[in-house]
Amino acid sequence: MPAWLQTLPTALQTIPVWLQTAVLLTLSNVFMTFAWYGHLKNLQSRPWFYAVLISWGIAFFEYMLQVPANRIGATALTLPQLKIMQEVITLLVFVPFVVLYMKQPIKLDYLWAALCMLGAVYFVFRS
Repeated sequence: MPAWLQTLPTALQTIPVWLQTAVLLTLSNVFMTFAWYGHLKNLQSRPWFYAVLISWGIAFFEYMLQVPANRIGATALTLPQLKIMQEVITLLVFVPFVVLYMKQPIKLDYLWAALCMLGAVYFVFRS
């Protein structure tokens, strides 16, 4: 095993738990968003079970990141904090996906939704 790979677990321990969790959840949400919605752009002409099989394949990688993210996060965050973090990250991933990949216009409602989520973050993390 290369030396840099052996030192990786030690290097990861210096990164705050919330940041490790946020990075893994962000990557997980990219996969999840494509698994849930990507087929609406590219597979509309195919039978729905093709989309299901492809989405399941994508979702596998989502879970490979999401499960460790939640296990790491649970060492320092409460379950409600983990859930709110995940929901905020979902919104941060979903809006660029809708605008850049699905080519749909951005709406002012996204801002209002984001402000509501910030309120949820405040209340869940204020203690």
